[in-house]
Amino acid sequence: MSGHSKWKTIKRAKGAADARRGQMFTKLTRDLAIAVHQGGGADPAFNFHLRLAIDKAKGSNMPLDTIERAISRAAGGGDSQEQLEEVIYEGYGPGGTAIILQAVTHNRNRTASEIRSTFSRAGGSLGEAGCVAWNFEPRGVITLDVDKDRAEDIALMAIDASAEDVKVEDGYLEIYTQPEVLEAVRKELEQHNIDASSAEISMMPKSTVSLGLKEAEQTLRLLDNLEELLDVQKVYSNADFPDEVLEQYRNQG
Repeated sequence: MSGHSKWKTIKRAKGAADARRGQMFTKLTRDLAIAVHQGGGADPAFNFHLRLAIDKAKGSNMPLDTIERAISRAAGGGDSQEQLEEVIYEGYGPGGTAIILQAVTHNRNRTASEIRSTFSRAGGSLGEAGCVAWNFEPRGVITLDVDKDRAEDIALMAIDASAEDVKVEDGYLEIYTQPEVLEAVRKELEQHNIDASSAEISMMPKSTVSLGLKEAEQTLRLLDNLEELLDVQKVYSNADFPDEVLEQYRNQG
């Protein structure tokens, strides 16, 4: 899974520079609204999903007053945020890769049409519900930007706190947990003054598909184009990319 892990690391590093601020804030606002509606209210002390959404918004430099207004609107239930719903879409990319998307939308038909068109233009296809979900499982993922000389100690600390696995990629330490212990592991790290770059519930592939150069380039473009759709919040894939294609991708833009 080395090519898959490196893709995630590069994508994370590129994200801050490549994101369109207005669109990014819209997506973050929707994250906050969904967390309020589905996670149990507007108090992050009692709503773990809202706390994750707030931390993600802060990490993307969203102003605090904007975050607070988004939460208040969602909790008030008096505006269009109430009509938002979370929808999962599944499909196939070039080379038979599995792709799963989390979208938040006011209009399922419009969103499905945009996603289907994006798949088709890249040589992929939108599938039926359940067609690839079996190959993914939810995992808590904590990402730390650490020096190599600290990585081993932090990894052992995380494992002692019930983390399942750790990986080091290009200066990043990724800690994998069961979703229900993500918060406990993160709090343990915080107590030792170790701040996470990000912490989220992710969908991890159980197996990956190795791609050739052409298919890898097509798949990277497809994943980027899907993420640019306003209604798409998160995109997951089981593609395993060749190093040379990832290096080109890293240097784009």
